[in-house]
Amino acid sequence: MLKTALRNLLAHKARQVMTLLAVCLGVAFVSGTLVFADSTAEAHRAAASKSFADIAVTVTAKTPPPGAAAHQQTGALDDALVRKLAAVPGVAAVRPSADGSAALNAADGTPLRVNPGANPAAGYVPGKDGKDSRYPLAEGRAPTNSGELAVDRGTVAAGHFRIGDTITLATDGPVMTKRLVGIVTTEDTRVTAGGTLALFDKATAQKLFASPGHYTGIDLSAAPGTDQFALSRRVTGMLPADRAEATTGAAQAAQQALYVDTLTRGYEKLPLVFAGVSLFIGSFLIINTFTMLVSRRTREIALLRAIGATRRQVSRSVLLEALLVGLVASAAGFLLGLGIAAVLPDILSTHGNTLPQGPLVIGPRPVVAALGVGVGVTVLAAWLPSRRAAKVAPVEAMRTTDQPPSAKRSRARGVAGLALLVLGAGVLVSLSGAKDASEKNLQNAMAGCALLVAALIVLAPILASPMIRLTGRLTGRLGITGHLAQQNALRDPRRTAATAATLLISTALVAGLAVIGNSTGQALDRQAAAGLGADYVISSRTPTTGIDPAAVRRVADITGVQTASAVTDSTLFTGGGVREISGVDPHTVNDVMKLDFVSGSAKDLGPGRIAVSSTIARGNGVTTGDHLNVCLGRNQEFRKYTVVGVYKDNPVAHDALGARTEVAHNSYLPGSVQRILVRTDGRAVSKTTEDRLRTAVGNSPLLKVQDREQFVHEAAGTMGDLLTLMYGMLAIGIVIAALGIMNTLAMSVAERTREIGALRAIGMDRSGIRRMIRLEAVTVAAFGTLLGLAGGLFGAWAVGSLANGAMPQYSLALPWGTLLLVCLLSLAIGALAAAVPARRAAALSPLEAVAEA
Repeated sequence: MLKTALRNLLAHKARQVMTLLAVCLGVAFVSGTLVFADSTAEAHRAAASKSFADIAVTVTAKTPPPGAAAHQQTGALDDALVRKLAAVPGVAAVRPSADGSAALNAADGTPLRVNPGANPAAGYVPGKDGKDSRYPLAEGRAPTNSGELAVDRGTVAAGHFRIGDTITLATDGPVMTKRLVGIVTTEDTRVTAGGTLALFDKATAQKLFASPGHYTGIDLSAAPGTDQFALSRRVTGMLPADRAEATTGAAQAAQQALYVDTLTRGYEKLPLVFAGVSLFIGSFLIINTFTMLVSRRTREIALLRAIGATRRQVSRSVLLEALLVGLVASAAGFLLGLGIAAVLPDILSTHGNTLPQGPLVIGPRPVVAALGVGVGVTVLAAWLPSRRAAKVAPVEAMRTTDQPPSAKRSRARGVAGLALLVLGAGVLVSLSGAKDASEKNLQNAMAGCALLVAALIVLAPILASPMIRLTGRLTGRLGITGHLAQQNALRDPRRTAATAATLLISTALVAGLAVIGNSTGQALDRQAAAGLGADYVISSRTPTTGIDPAAVRRVADITGVQTASAVTDSTLFTGGGVREISGVDPHTVNDVMKLDFVSGSAKDLGPGRIAVSSTIARGNGVTTGDHLNVCLGRNQEFRKYTVVGVYKDNPVAHDALGARTEVAHNSYLPGSVQRILVRTDGRAVSKTTEDRLRTAVGNSPLLKVQDREQFVHEAAGTMGDLLTLMYGMLAIGIVIAALGIMNTLAMSVAERTREIGALRAIGMDRSGIRRMIRLEAVTVAAFGTLLGLAGGLFGAWAVGSLANGAMPQYSLALPWGTLLLVCLLSLAIGALAAAVPARRAAALSPLEAVAEA
């Protein structure tokens, strides 16, 4: 039987190529993603290890109590401690540092790569040789006074700077301008991954990030032969226990490794989703291929049974064939995966966030995954056909035609399909009135969608005949070729349904996601627009940065500005969790926010009085006039606040409203302003006004100025990942569907050799043969697409109703352009997939085809 399996595999190697490609795609995504994750983590570790290579111990200040003075923030980290640590036995060198963050404007005035944690800044602290080994100078010189600055090579290129240019920047306060005097290189992964680096002279860095004469950290290098853990214990004994602590370089490297593992784990998600989709859809191609192969070899299998082969041997022969295909597909997929791993850093390096480059790391995990996935999926998919092959009786050898499925089997399929359909539709319909996007309801909705797709797959052979007859009215108008194409698709409904299953699944997924994405995007647009009454929003790019309160007065003085309302955002702790509260001016809030109060109003806001959103009111069972126990901002105690109003959920107002004076007093940045909402007279909405607003806030790179359109667009920007996922799955589905249609038609042409020869003999030309095969492929593609659209739209309607509870502005909005594109692509891929089989059919010689036994 081993020889038989090998002979069958070699005899049908052309037909197995399609199956191999389908499995190869899934294996490539899985193995490539794992290799990419391992390689990226290793590149991060390699870059980080350079930073810790000569650091044995780092001394840092302990977290001070709230409200501590500036000198307490850095504890005892001063020059006296530096000298003291330099005298510790085993210490080879001491390198103090004053580190923080700074955001820069590019030469054209636009913010440059402003991302939390990606904009380190530090003091250039020269050693005895006059150089700071952490930042080798590539050009110019080190900063020596408060008006000078050095940056890294990447920042120079991104900002289009030159030595001598004036650079605008901000740390955590007013905007500063400094002259660029030096360009350095660095191994800091935050910078090499697309961030920026700003270097000040030591005194300026201490003033900005610590306090005069103090540091944020002190790095110690160990003398040769000194154990860093022993050195850490000696250093700890020299430190004030309540103000400073020592950490070994190994511990810092371990923390960095943990951070890297967490970071790279996120990179795996999207490619692994594609892998899962390709393997799931590809499994139907594998089942279809082996089913057709078994059907083609019915007489051969029956003869094997007649000469003594057992059912188990026949089944093992088919599974062995699948195993060999899986091994080849795994090897090819792994090689393709290495290519995917090589290009993924460039694909995922967007918006200035560049992933570190390094050699590919091929560990045991991706190799085992490639073998397990490729072989496992192929063998599992071939299991049903192998069972069908084992049931072939010897008497089948005397039959010359395939037998249709028994009425009993068709009835069983219909009952099972209807049961799944009723169950899936019932789950989705029951959720349509829930209007609650809880995790449990979302999981139930996903289960309902899965049941619905499974029902369509089971019922597809039964639905094939009526639906293809319906679409045949269109192809029938194209003459005899269209009529023959319809009859060929109807010849074996099971094969037609199995071929269309790949398009059914991918179309259902894409159509459902497209509808949900389009509806959610429009709802977010409406929600943001409905809650905003201002023409401009000035806000901070980072949660730890506030706006200078004096800027509010400068904004209000701009010509055409009617209202400039300051907003302080903070946290609000309730019994239901952590929420956000906006501190506003009760007299101007209605000018800049569109608040729809269910009861009460914002005019009564004041000390001890807040207004809450409908969600907060409903979750805590309160209404206007009631008292709510909350903890505001950094305040450590819960206290009762009077609810003076309940308004409909508003993303601009957040979860609750309070008087700005009280919220600002209790915020983590006391007295700060996080947003300025600007209302103009209408005529002042222009580029000129936007430039004046930027000037009024000092052109700070930490702040952004947005008009209504920009603000609304940003609110809906979260749909980008969903659209990427949607189009990725569409591409995978189309590729695998094309392979499936091509495979089916190739086998169909081989089965109908005599029939095609007869058609040629009675006068049908080669173009007619090609047209017939293409129309058959388009018919199958149309069948799968229509079923997929029906399932996807129904699922999107049910899932979308859950979003309506969390987002009242949500309503079903069909993306007609996307849905039409999906339909056209599906039909086009059907026609393209038929090109090779159609050409092969047209090339058959009429006499040789008719004479074939």
